[in-house]
Amino acid sequence: VKVAGKWNYICLILDLWNREIIGYAAGKHKTAELVYQAFCKIPYDLSRIHIFHTDRGNEFKNKVINKVIDTFGIKRSLPLKRLPL
Repeated sequence: VKVAGKWNYICLILDLWNREIIGYAAGKHKTAELVYQAFCKIPYDLSRIHIFHTDRGNEFKNKVINKVIDTFGIKRSLPLKRLPL
């Protein structure tokens, strides 16, 4: 999203059961901290989350995110890697 001519990033955590946004964060940088802030805004016990599906972005491969999903027993789901053309 562009704000005042500069790019900002939005991280949304969706409940795929009903497509509801359950966590969100916005910031100037696409980092693991942004993802962590989105997790912090989820209004219920994180142990109720069973699967965390993401793309393969580096912001998701981080000690902070790993600690959150390991602490609450959340399974990570990643898409398959694409084969080169």
